[in-house]
Amino acid sequence: MLNGTGKNAKVAGYRIGGKTGTSEDGVNTNKYVTSFLGIAPIESPQVVVLVTLYNPTGEGGHQGGGVAAPVGGQIFSEILPYLEVSQGNQDEVEIAEEVSVPNIVGLSIKEAEKIIKEIELELSIEGITEENEETLDKENTVVKEQTPAAGIKINKGNKIFIKY
Repeated sequence: MLNGTGKNAKVAGYRIGGKTGTSEDGVNTNKYVTSFLGIAPIESPQVVVLVTLYNPTGEGGHQGGGVAAPVGGQIFSEILPYLEVSQGNQDEVEIAEEVSVPNIVGLSIKEAEKIIKEIELELSIEGITEENEETLDKENTVVKEQTPAAGIKINKGNKIFIKY
């Protein structure tokens, strides 16, 4: 997706099609409903995402392309590698560098973080928030599950989700 208001849903390496929308929520309410409907990959659609936001506020304003499309892009960036959908957009100008997901199951979270960081991926630990992260013993807590699975090729900067 290179053009139009849906371009904020772009995910490097994948061809995504989509449509954004913005409407008023009633008459003279000054509230909006924004949306993004996307499919991926264009060549052989396997995933449909619908994002609907009621009265969005913040940096993106209230336009579908500014707030709903980026959410759709984030969802696609995590779902497509998880479903092992192959990247077919090799002719696009901005192709992110791919890495193979390492097997971190059985390692301590501290070891897993080091390995993931070295290959420029991010680690997301299920159930961990900024408030409770300090209480987790990362040296002695072992990774029990990971998504995507080891061996899957994903773009640098994507997240690996773990359970302990």
